[in-house]
Amino acid sequence: MAANDVPLDDKAKRMRDLLSSFYSPDPSMSSSSPKLASLDSINTASFDANQYMNLLVQKSNLEVLLKRHVEMAAEIKNLDTDLQMLVYENYNKFISATDTIKRMKSNIVGMETNMEQLLEKITSVQSRSDGVNTSLFEKREHIEKLHRTRNLLRKVQFIYDLPARLGKCIKSEAYADAVKFYTGAMPIFRTYGDSSFQDCKRASEEAMQTIIRNLQGKLFSDSESIQSRAEAAVLLKQLDFPVDSLKVKLLEKLEQSLADLELKIEKLEPAGEDSSNLYQGGSLVDNHEDSVREFSEAVRAYLVIFPDSKNQLISLSRDLLSRHFEALQQYVHERISSADLVNILKIIWTDVLLLDNVLEEAGLPVVSLEAAQVVVKKYISSKFSIFQQDISDSLVGPKERVEEYTLQVALETGKKTVLQGSMDALLDFRLLLDDKLEPVVNLRDLIIDYVQEGFQGFFRTLYDCFVLLSEKKSASEQGLKEMAQSDKALTGLVLVLSQISVFIEQGAIPRITEEIASSFSGGGARGYEYGPAFVPGEICRRFRSAGDKFINLYIKMRTQRISVILRKRFMTPNWIKHKEPRDVHMFVDLLLRELEAAGSEVKQILPQGIRKHRHSDSNGSTASSRSNPLRDDRLGRSNTSRARSQLLETHLAKLFKQKVEIFTKVEYTQESVVSTIVKLSLKSLQEFVRLQTFNRSGFQQIQLDIQFLRLPLKEISEDEAAVDFLLDEVIVAASERCLDPIPLEPPILDKLIQAKLAKG
Repeated sequence: MAANDVPLDDKAKRMRDLLSSFYSPDPSMSSSSPKLASLDSINTASFDANQYMNLLVQKSNLEVLLKRHVEMAAEIKNLDTDLQMLVYENYNKFISATDTIKRMKSNIVGMETNMEQLLEKITSVQSRSDGVNTSLFEKREHIEKLHRTRNLLRKVQFIYDLPARLGKCIKSEAYADAVKFYTGAMPIFRTYGDSSFQDCKRASEEAMQTIIRNLQGKLFSDSESIQSRAEAAVLLKQLDFPVDSLKVKLLEKLEQSLADLELKIEKLEPAGEDSSNLYQGGSLVDNHEDSVREFSEAVRAYLVIFPDSKNQLISLSRDLLSRHFEALQQYVHERISSADLVNILKIIWTDVLLLDNVLEEAGLPVVSLEAAQVVVKKYISSKFSIFQQDISDSLVGPKERVEEYTLQVALETGKKTVLQGSMDALLDFRLLLDDKLEPVVNLRDLIIDYVQEGFQGFFRTLYDCFVLLSEKKSASEQGLKEMAQSDKALTGLVLVLSQISVFIEQGAIPRITEEIASSFSGGGARGYEYGPAFVPGEICRRFRSAGDKFINLYIKMRTQRISVILRKRFMTPNWIKHKEPRDVHMFVDLLLRELEAAGSEVKQILPQGIRKHRHSDSNGSTASSRSNPLRDDRLGRSNTSRARSQLLETHLAKLFKQKVEIFTKVEYTQESVVSTIVKLSLKSLQEFVRLQTFNRSGFQQIQLDIQFLRLPLKEISEDEAAVDFLLDEVIVAASERCLDPIPLEPPILDKLIQAKLAKG
């Protein structure tokens, strides 16, 4: 059986026996003895083979004996193999040792002779060295003494030359070298200054007094740089000058220097319109950075000189940063791009990093981030304010070409300004978002919120501006004073505003919403509980309402102008004493002129619609005019009672007329707007007629004027039936208010109308 197959207890016992046999010099002390022989004592020194075999035969059967035989044969074979390996290994070592001994024997031969020669040479060298040392001993001591004397003479010579050296430093203003020389000589002056070097000490002190005065003057000189002042303070402190007493004045000087360090943004000129390095590389920028770097070094020096001045230096650094951002806040109200803003922020951020390296306790990066947030918000707000002003200017038009600036041009320019201005603003804000400047990156979510809130607020403000303008309120404040100077200009402007409102709802807002969704998604820095910052649905509702409001306001304004003409026409004459009509009254020309002006305006702004209720397909209108008893030949009779019976017939005829819908919803078409103005004007004419009392001539004058208006009004209106009906209503109202409602005979009526047409 192999050794590896032996149970663990057997191996342990065998190892104990082997160790015991190795370390025990007395075999009698072994744990095994013939009397105590066992199957485990085979590896002991007192092993008895016969006794072992007898014991083995007694305790084991044949199968166990055969198994034990196999195990022992395997163990004997393994032991033989191990013994053979040990022999081979020791044999190699023996051969190597033999070779080494042979080499040592050959090398040692002659070594004794060489060692004797070496010893003789060492002894000779030592004797000669002792001789040289003995002969040069006195000279060496003399040389060392001379060397020490030479060094002392150098120091003495330096002391004697010190006043002259200090004088040269004063002339060349090399005060740092002067302080170094003087502080180096101070130990000698303290020891021998009252004896050997009394004169040198006095002259040096006088020179140093001059240097101290010059350093003090340099310290408080406004022409000196901050770095020079800080160096002067350091040198004074090295001379044990009481600099602490000057701390207040020094800090005041440092505070006064802040005015020179302010960022002069208005003096910075862009490097080019298409350059990403605006405001970079110029001498002003370089000078500013050098000045701030110098200021930071001065702060570092002041911290060393005045350790207790840290709070004051922090306040000065924050004050400088505050001045930078105040100047930038004023600058963002001008027409600048996001590239301009970012490049100025880069200049300020460079200043922040320079100061933060020497005064980390000031927390300038955090302060600058808060200030940058305010600046960016004002920039976005200013961008929208300028945008609103551009829209106002587009409606006004250039002053030098006001006559050529038609309503159509104003509309197209306004629509283009709204859409293109929105896209330009979004592009500018997107460039701001894409910049990698640390403050801008940290404000990304806020910038998205500001842009969305800006558009929401911008369109609300634009809506309010349109409303104020249409109501003739604060027109000059809205930048549109020129167009508000006359009612005529204002009516056209209201019509333009109506169409711009429709365009904003249907064209601009969908495009802006799409762009915001693609480039300005995210945000939410202000909190989701406030809801979305940009709500296009609300803006669309506002401008849809504004479009309807402005188109109706335009109609109202045009109708009011016509009402003024009608009021003057009916309130001025005495209708009871009116003379027989000879011609169509001039108010008809004024009325048609106003309607023509309205038609001219709407043709420039509104599209054409579909005309309806034409004379050929409007039976109600034809029946209305033909069945009018006042136009029948029988009205030519002069019998008053007959005329009154005809008036009764007129009222009865109205009950059986086809019902005509007079006022319908106004559409954004030329025909709809003009027709509504005509209807409202005729309705006003009817009301003015109801307020008067006419004689026969007055009634006939009204008949003549209305008959002349019938054809041109039906031509410009899309609803002829309604016009016919309203004209008939005016004549009926006049007949009701007439004392003797006898109309003109048709031949006379036609003759007067033809005469008017002939005049043109």
